[in-house]
Amino acid sequence: MAARPLSRRTFLAVTSACCLAEPDRVIDIHQHTVYGDRDGEQLVLHQRAMGVSKTVLLPVGTRAGLAPGAGGNQSVVDLAQKYPGEFVFFANAVPGTPNVRSDIEKYLKAGGIGIGEQKYRFACDSGPMLQIFEIAQDHQIPVILHFEHNNFNTGIERFHTVVRKFPKAKFIGHAQTWWGNIDRNHQQAVMYPRGKVTPGGITDRLLSDYPNVYADLSASSGLNALLRDEEHARQFLALHRDKLMFGSDCSDKVGSGPGCSGSQCIAAVRRLAPSPDVLQNILYRNATRILALK
Repeated sequence: MAARPLSRRTFLAVTSACCLAEPDRVIDIHQHTVYGDRDGEQLVLHQRAMGVSKTVLLPVGTRAGLAPGAGGNQSVVDLAQKYPGEFVFFANAVPGTPNVRSDIEKYLKAGGIGIGEQKYRFACDSGPMLQIFEIAQDHQIPVILHFEHNNFNTGIERFHTVVRKFPKAKFIGHAQTWWGNIDRNHQQAVMYPRGKVTPGGITDRLLSDYPNVYADLSASSGLNALLRDEEHARQFLALHRDKLMFGSDCSDKVGSGPGCSGSQCIAAVRRLAPSPDVLQNILYRNATRILALK
């Protein structure tokens, strides 16, 4: 028997339902063109496997800088130009080098939308880092910082002074020491803390008190912060719903499974987000707004 044609009302109802059921967009604010032995073309496949619609590529100022070895400024420009709908990029330079401003501004003029990942052995309030933040302030753009006790961007307990000094820069925190400090009782030498979280840690306060501070959920450190205390994670996602952004920062080549912290993070956020609105903020809305993505 021939199927009846749909009425206009039924057609619109079905179409609306399909739109509502459409999978959430995902913007990944933290990836590298070269990561360990994975190259840029393998990264493209990795991101597609995770269901990412747009990826922010983070270069190093020099191949001798960021560990593990990641691609430099020109590599992110090249990949973004090859896949313009899928990738955008930040600019970067090693703090304290003679041409730090001109090197960064060269790639900002080429289309860069931020600075980072800044992962170098300086205190977060040192002179070389203040120069980086001054550039971010002048251009009113984000800078992604890797906080790791005794290694990179040390002195997180003093970071609030930096944030106050550069109110037009957008600071995005990331990595072990950043995520450990969601807990008020965090011991700084512990990279991947376990167990219940006591709210009110340094990171929690920075996100609450300063409108220009945001957070990047990427890597095993961000995933650990979600999974160590899921009851706290639900409250944290709700409280900082306008400040949190998804990032992967994983080096595997597959984009799924136990070796991919990025896909695990997406799954954790989908499960723990207390509402569809919070979920959409974290997966793409916040990144679109904070990074001024088109």
